[in-house]
Amino acid sequence: MASSKEYLQFVMDQLSDLEEITYRMMMGEYILYYRGKIAAYICDDRLLVKPVSAAREILPHAPMEAPYPGAKEMLLVEEVDDRSFLQNLLVQMEPQLPGQKKKKTAKGK
Repeated sequence: MASSKEYLQFVMDQLSDLEEITYRMMMGEYILYYRGKIAAYICDDRLLVKPVSAAREILPHAPMEAPYPGAKEMLLVEEVDDRSFLQNLLVQMEPQLPGQKKKKTAKGK
């Protein structure tokens, strides 16, 4: 089941005070980027964040769920109605998020 644009817009509105928050659609779901780093997925109208240590500390009882079959599990965020909580979560996570991988270029071209 694909996520609704309404749910995406709701989450993006909750995070709108953060600078450099963007998203990309991928097969009916959405990847959220914070400061150019993948921070969360919106899948089946659920907000899932990367399980970095800061997120685990802030969400100690959050269930782990896979965004899609075969994917690594992520933390389910159930407090999506709390704007300041969501923003603080991403701010605390950001230093621990891996940077974007450099794309390999073909040699000799």
